Amino acid sequence: MRICELRQKEVINTCTCRSLGCPIDIEFNCKTSCLTALILPGPGRFCCLFGRESEYVIPWDCICQIGDDIILVEIDEDKCFVKG
Repeated sequence: MRICELRQKEVINTCTCRSLGCPIDIEFNCKTSCLTALILPGPGRFCCLFGRESEYVIPWDCICQIGDDIILVEIDEDKCFVKG
């Protein structure tokens, strides 16, 4: 799977059954050559143009399943929310 394909999938939190949006970026560890997190825009942002500078940083360990259209994650949204 390519990164551009990941960006087209909707991320759903299985704890709250809430859509968090689509990934805009990833974190990558150069030393281990592994993906470490998905980055999603925070609430109130539309296409990364409007709203506050905040985002969700979802650790790769919290991803339950990646399907054809969605990515299921199990997170505490307050702990993954980062204000910029």
